Amino acid sequence: MRYHPPVPLADACFVLLIRHGATANNDARPPRLQGSGLDVGLSDKGRHQAELTGEALADHPLAAVYSSPLLRARQTAAEVAAPHGLDVTTVDELVECNVGSWEGRFWAEIEESEPEAYRAFIDDPENNPYAGGESLGEVCERVMPAIESLVACHTGEIVAVVAHNVVNRVLLARLIGLPIAKARTIDQQNCGINVLRFRDGKLSMRSANAAFHLDEW
Repeated sequence: MRYHPPVPLADACFVLLIRHGATANNDARPPRLQGSGLDVGLSDKGRHQAELTGEALADHPLAAVYSSPLLRARQTAAEVAAPHGLDVTTVDELVECNVGSWEGRFWAEIEESEPEAYRAFIDDPENNPYAGGESLGEVCERVMPAIESLVACHTGEIVAVVAHNVVNRVLLARLIGLPIAKARTIDQQNCGINVLRFRDGKLSMRSANAAFHLDEW
């Protein structure tokens, strides 16, 4: 099924904010935490998701494609950029959250082995960080200015931005007025597409987590 992104507007920039395709850690059951410390590539499933995303956006006018510097995001962004003959521009601030010593682990094991740190994070992730890593508030502080700077350069155009689960959730929470502490309730499927609009100096969310172009639901 073909995805239909917005039509360019002379006075606005549209951003197609995409979560990268799946990795082995995403595919694991239960999934394992995967932050900025694991620079892994896409799984076979993830590569297929990225290919489908590139195909879905192939006939639509993308002016630029931006990506987190991590491999899984760059591989996804390359599939989006290829039909348009575009290079992928990496933006350091879009890197996934630093999950510290919880990298590569799964939540049930963390809850059992580090109950106090686990509970502090679950209760207030905006201010309490992943153990040895970032809080969601700190992620928001670096991501929001980067996105605002990016869109200001593309009035009248559509751009794609490939980032990560936590990054996208925090950004979307801020845009819809949801407390950052509740950002983890926002679903972000691998290669799901969110549409943002920057108009009259304001960034807003127009749609979230579209997955019509993917095989699975």
